Amino acid sequence: MDYISLGGTLFTPATYKDIQKLFTLKKYPTLKSLLIDLEDGCNDYNKGLENIKNLDFSKRKIPTFLRPKNPDSLKELIQFDIDGFILPKFGLNNSQQYLNILKNTKFYIMPSIEGEELFDFNKLLQLKEILKNQNVLTIRIGCEDMFRQLHMKKGKYSIFDRSVTNNIIGNIIAIFKSAGFNISGCVYPYFNDIEGFKKDIQKEFFEGLFSKTIIHPNQIEPLNELYKVTTEELNEAKEILSSKKSIFNQNETMAETKTQTPYAKTIIKRYEVYGLK
Repeated sequence: MDYISLGGTLFTPATYKDIQKLFTLKKYPTLKSLLIDLEDGCNDYNKGLENIKNLDFSKRKIPTFLRPKNPDSLKELIQFDIDGFILPKFGLNNSQQYLNILKNTKFYIMPSIEGEELFDFNKLLQLKEILKNQNVLTIRIGCEDMFRQLHMKKGKYSIFDRSVTNNIIGNIIAIFKSAGFNISGCVYPYFNDIEGFKKDIQKEFFEGLFSKTIIHPNQIEPLNELYKVTTEELNEAKEILSSKKSIFNQNETMAETKTQTPYAKTIIKRYEVYGLK
């Protein structure tokens, strides 16, 4: 599994009655991945825990993840046959607790950076070092928590439209993406504003973010469609990966094989998962 296959990760509280239909694709056949939440989005932890105990995760057809309430909650959840965990409020104060619990397991993790570390370059560098050699699928950003600490509301603006949040996200991209980590995009809360949702994805995509937590089924298809590749992109990627030349003319543009290989590989993978536009 890799981050490209995650696509739109549908958020659902652990108390939701039809979770089994979600990860077996009986409800939304084109869904790519699922997050079952026992943290902020779950108003009754015990009821949610009882609900997921009755699920047959062996029948899942898509990557399925749990979000525990905290490290103690994680201890209760490692019994389940799932793909991994989103680790909420992942920071310097609890990172070792989380990682010690998961030591010697095969679960994927998606740390969610939501606290004071967002605003401290040196603390972000420390988190990067902690996460090296861990089974990290993607880094998630707690955008709502970020805006809360700034006494702001996201609104329909992109996180890249405001100087303060642009700087914060820019630091995260520079620190983590340069070290080989993927960064996921933020939730777009206006689930009936599909055009705004598309613009949000396109902006994040342009800035190097991939995958996104989605909160409504009507966000599934627009995201899948935007993650498709064009025939031109696919052909150029294949040419780069098959070329024996270091530099060559590609459609009146210089193509440098070594530097563009990572990008070309992501295009191929997107084609395999999402297809052609």
